[in-house]
Amino acid sequence: MSKQATYSLFEDVCKFVDEAASYMQVHPGLLEQIKACNSIFQFNFPLKKADGSYEVMTGYRVQHSHHKLPVKGGIRYSENVEQEEVKGLAALMTFKCALVNVPFGGGKGGVKLDPTKYTAEELERVTRRYTAELIKKKFIGPAIDVPAPDYGTSAREMSWIVDTYEAFNPELINAKGCVTGKPLSQHGIDGRTEATGLGVFFGIREACSVAEDMEEIGLEPGLKGKKVIVQGLGNVGFYSAKYLQEAGAKIIGVAEWNGGIFDEAGLDVEALKAYQTKHKTFEGFGRGTFVSESSELLTYACDILIPAALENQITSENAGDIQAKIIAEAANGPVSQAAESTLLDKGILILPDMYLNAGGVTVSYFEWLKNLSRVSFGKLEKRYDMEKYRKLMGTIENATGERFTEDEKEALIRGASERDLVISGLEETMVDAYHSMNNMRKAKKIKSLRTAAFILALQRIVISYTDLGIFP
Repeated sequence: MSKQATYSLFEDVCKFVDEAASYMQVHPGLLEQIKACNSIFQFNFPLKKADGSYEVMTGYRVQHSHHKLPVKGGIRYSENVEQEEVKGLAALMTFKCALVNVPFGGGKGGVKLDPTKYTAEELERVTRRYTAELIKKKFIGPAIDVPAPDYGTSAREMSWIVDTYEAFNPELINAKGCVTGKPLSQHGIDGRTEATGLGVFFGIREACSVAEDMEEIGLEPGLKGKKVIVQGLGNVGFYSAKYLQEAGAKIIGVAEWNGGIFDEAGLDVEALKAYQTKHKTFEGFGRGTFVSESSELLTYACDILIPAALENQITSENAGDIQAKIIAEAANGPVSQAAESTLLDKGILILPDMYLNAGGVTVSYFEWLKNLSRVSFGKLEKRYDMEKYRKLMGTIENATGERFTEDEKEALIRGASERDLVISGLEETMVDAYHSMNNMRKAKKIKSLRTAAFILALQRIVISYTDLGIFP
């Protein structure tokens, strides 16, 4: 899963924007503004380690677009973090939010470190100092810039961020909205943990539901029996695979940085995850073949390939060897622009990252709204709805002389929980966005869903600027 030293995700995103703009009439000056990163913050700070030594850490926060505020984007902890990567990820967030109609600009951040080499106490010091640096430069806040978890971070780091932010801003009533992906105890939202993976599932399901598109690539509609290979069994990869398996797909391969596992008969995703959590490897798992060079799994025959790890995994070097019928980009930027043209020429359907992994930012939007309103979704109306349905069922029973069973009553009366509403909103967002994107692809007579997605997103961003009167 190595990256080419000269690769620039940001330049790739700009090329995709230019491609989309070729199908539109966009003021050249406006196009340059849309592509440019508005604010870039790079800073260094010291970390005192457990052994008493010091290490200088490098942090980044990029705000790509201020056409809508706040900006939104994750914070990643990785040795690969550098400015061009963060710029590219921030730019992707701008177009991702516009595509799914979430009113945020794009942002991204990170610290250059390998989190596995630091203690929890050291990571807490890094996170709190990183947050303090953002606060000093006003690069964080519920109305300014709202981070979230990303590669190498989790709800734990988000809880440290919100605690630090509240300590600096004790008078701010909406302080909890400064970051999303928080634990439920810190006013997170039920359903955020699996949101991105569940969104990936919804996106793949919708793509596989279009009979004419499936016929074009030689597949039957639906998920049942589809053979799937997943790269990366972190949060996104695990939940994507879990929901696909529950829907009848067969997970035949999983790749990780330290090796992969392959079994044509299918793998039990939850058992595999449990084994990985305990042993830190797939080697020795009870079934399947261990593949030491996990990148080879990307080229194995399958129906659906899900890169859910890092960017730039399918390049011009291996694109010709890809045998999947569908590539579902659960990670950010896993297919380079050079590789995409090769894959499209081979008739492969690519579900672009800016659409497919938008579940995280969609549910983050719901969490942000919850924090601003300071009330859980469904809390106000749940009991009212339950009583209304109870009376309705009583009316039906009296009219028919029949009686519902207790299980039927429970299923019908139970009001929507916060999780129910979150999943419903996520599903609606992913379904609508897919068909809008696919319809645009067909209307423009283009092969690439990514180009169609960028056209839709670009149209919405252009409207935001022109309605401000900044550009004609």
